[in-house]
Amino acid sequence: MLKLCGIAAEYNPFHTGHAYHIEQARERSGCDVIMAVMSGDFVQRGEPAVADKITRAVTAVQHGVDIVVLLPYVYATQSASVFAHGAVSIMKLAGADSIAFGSECGNLENLLDIADTPVNPDHLHVSMDTGMSFPKAYSLLTTDMRPNDILAVSYLKEIAGSDIRPVLIQRTSDYSDDSLQEVSSALAIRTALKQHQDVSSYTSMDFDDAFIPWMEDYYPYLRTYLLLSDPGTLSSYQMFSEGIENHLREQAAASDTYEEFLRRTVNYRYTASRIRRTCLQAMMQLRKEEVKRLGEPEFIQVLAFNNKGKDWLHEMRSKDTLIASRFARVPWHFREIEFRALQLYTSIFPNELRRDILQREIGGAVYINQ
Repeated sequence: MLKLCGIAAEYNPFHTGHAYHIEQARERSGCDVIMAVMSGDFVQRGEPAVADKITRAVTAVQHGVDIVVLLPYVYATQSASVFAHGAVSIMKLAGADSIAFGSECGNLENLLDIADTPVNPDHLHVSMDTGMSFPKAYSLLTTDMRPNDILAVSYLKEIAGSDIRPVLIQRTSDYSDDSLQEVSSALAIRTALKQHQDVSSYTSMDFDDAFIPWMEDYYPYLRTYLLLSDPGTLSSYQMFSEGIENHLREQAAASDTYEEFLRRTVNYRYTASRIRRTCLQAMMQLRKEEVKRLGEPEFIQVLAFNNKGKDWLHEMRSKDTLIASRFARVPWHFREIEFRALQLYTSIFPNELRRDILQREIGGAVYINQ
């Protein structure tokens, strides 16, 4: 049996730090196959990806990943714990032997200690603010937990009691640093792209003359939808609670731009991430009842693969797990939501490009002979 190492990723966009992570994951896990479980066209920040999922998947395979599979929308656009649950659930279906993840602190023992507590990783910042600490993890809990460490704790909680072995890889760049450096973060590259800077030295993806969707482009639709929807309808959507619909409607009426809207809506109660994700669910018109009826993912949707990935897929044929190498094979309820996300994502694209991306994404997985 081929040994599989899983990576949860967004590759938004793919950069040199990701290539290093893949290289280290292969070396430290001793695996035969690297599988990336990757977000689709919308990412955890509640924003559109800077390139469609097929483009990002193909780039990842060209630079070290053996097979890229989709992290369904309902997991990809949620908090750290939900994101991790979806990714690890798919890795378990795939029979992963290990999971490789980045970490700012680089201390697996401390992260395991935190993961062994009943604290929800999504609320680690709140726990620290109240002075909560745990003996062996004190050094971490008395400092700010960085995003990848919070995700790491979430992964460790999800693999607890399973045979999946954690492989921690020290990050080589600061996730929150928005300045271009020798090894730049995805945030830095996105910031540079928005400022129309040349990023060819920092990412292998070609953005010359590319159409890049930004959340600002979707704001006219978001604003109109919030203002024309009654609060009862909005409250039925995923992530809407505690009267946030009234807050969003009020600020949408007062805000001419997305930047202004985000500035007005963020407060002590709602973080920017919470606002972005909640607004995305409104644009998707994703009802809580739809998410409840989905259940756990019992399929693996393949986006791109190489020869090693092909060998792994051949092994999987003898198992009961549904491998969806074509979009039509994805179970209907999941497929309908993914198609809705695709329609929303491409809605602002030029017509020819929109049709091209729609066709690519509902087609089959891309095989790269290497």
